[in-house]
Amino acid sequence: MKILDRYILVTYLKTFFSVFIILMFIFVLQTIWLYISELAGKDLDVWIVLKFLWYVSPRLIPLVLPLTILVTSLMVFGSFSEKYEFAAMKSTGISLQRAMRSLTVFILVLAAVAFFFANDVIPYSEYKWQNLRRNIAQVSPSMVISEGQFSQIGDDFNIKVSKKSGDRDQFLNDIVIHKKNSMRPNGNYTVIIADNGELASEEGSNTLSLILNDGYYYDDVQVKDPKKQMRKPFAKSYFETYTINIDLTKFNDTDIDKENEVNNHNMYKISELFVEIDSLSNSYTKDIAVFSENMHIRTGATKFGISQPVKPDTIRPFTTIVDFYNEKQQSEILDLALTNVRGTLQTVKAKKTEFQIKTKRLNKHEIALHEKYVLALACIILFFVGAPLGAIIRKGGMGLPMVVAILLFLTYHFIGIFAKNSAEDGTMHPFIASWLSTVIMLPLSIWLTYRATTDQGIFDIDTFLQRITGLFKKKE
Repeated sequence: MKILDRYILVTYLKTFFSVFIILMFIFVLQTIWLYISELAGKDLDVWIVLKFLWYVSPRLIPLVLPLTILVTSLMVFGSFSEKYEFAAMKSTGISLQRAMRSLTVFILVLAAVAFFFANDVIPYSEYKWQNLRRNIAQVSPSMVISEGQFSQIGDDFNIKVSKKSGDRDQFLNDIVIHKKNSMRPNGNYTVIIADNGELASEEGSNTLSLILNDGYYYDDVQVKDPKKQMRKPFAKSYFETYTINIDLTKFNDTDIDKENEVNNHNMYKISELFVEIDSLSNSYTKDIAVFSENMHIRTGATKFGISQPVKPDTIRPFTTIVDFYNEKQQSEILDLALTNVRGTLQTVKAKKTEFQIKTKRLNKHEIALHEKYVLALACIILFFVGAPLGAIIRKGGMGLPMVVAILLFLTYHFIGIFAKNSAEDGTMHPFIASWLSTVIMLPLSIWLTYRATTDQGIFDIDTFLQRITGLFKKKE
């Protein structure tokens, strides 16, 4: 390696690692802010919190690495131009492409490493992170209770609250509890509704007390008479204060390192994604075929066989098939038809929602597959955006290059987010959505590289003004 190549590469690497550490620190802080509710107030060891951050860090690489390459390229090449180092190189016959040769090799190697990192490391860390999140959630029962949805506490209680408050989320509002009964295991026959409540427990105790205030206790009454059972009898009682004791032995014995059965599209390698996508696609196609066949059978069309021809002298002047029956039968037939149509519409709506969920899941797996290739190519393209742009603007440091890099990356990132959101609901094909932002940056990188190698600015204002002036002169 020549001295010039070594000098450019060392300068680039120093800035690269500095920017990478700073950006990684910023994104990790953002992650802590996002998941602070899962970590705070649980008396977790520092080692567990560090393990949580260690497992979550690899999933930040697809954001941090392309931005680092873009910022570093702008800063380094802007600094070279600002200090007239590129001018000195060109005076000795060294072109911009020749100056970028060592960095181009480095970026290609980095892109290959990024591809294998996305294929091997990120799926493993995602699996470990999801396991750790689930195990941490079981350490504090108050975290298991989610707002606006039913959450299971132990084996006997399903709790729903509208809002949690307090420094430990111990105060609950608008509480609905479904309590299971060991004597009647099939079904929730006991419902408890309270205006507010509080989670309380003594230090070192394995019992959690849920204190409910101002509520009602509903208990279904089971009777043997079918007629009375149709009335759905129940017992109702009011209480000012009602305490439920929940055994926390299982929660306190939670193993943080326990391996759970978790499944996520980000946990698969490329070879596994191909298998999973093929399986989901075949299952989806089979479900549609079975549903269409069931709906066809449900219409009753399959029951109509080849009928005998009707003799002309037996034809009577009826306008519809219903006219063959009396009025009472006609009413029953129409009621039955309406019931069947309503049932069919409900089935179609339910299946539509189910198919939308399956479509979204399949699209997410396809997006995850393409993103592993996109990361590697994005590193290369963003380098050829940042390096020539830095040489053109001739400004180094953390000022203007950082602003330009952030604007470019936000444009690149938000285009990708909007495209992927559209692909998840089927509006856009997952392949197009995954590659859209990168493909948009490709012509920009080619154009900037051409402008930089030919010593042209981004916009030649003098030439533009001359053309406008010449246009007006021609009109005169």
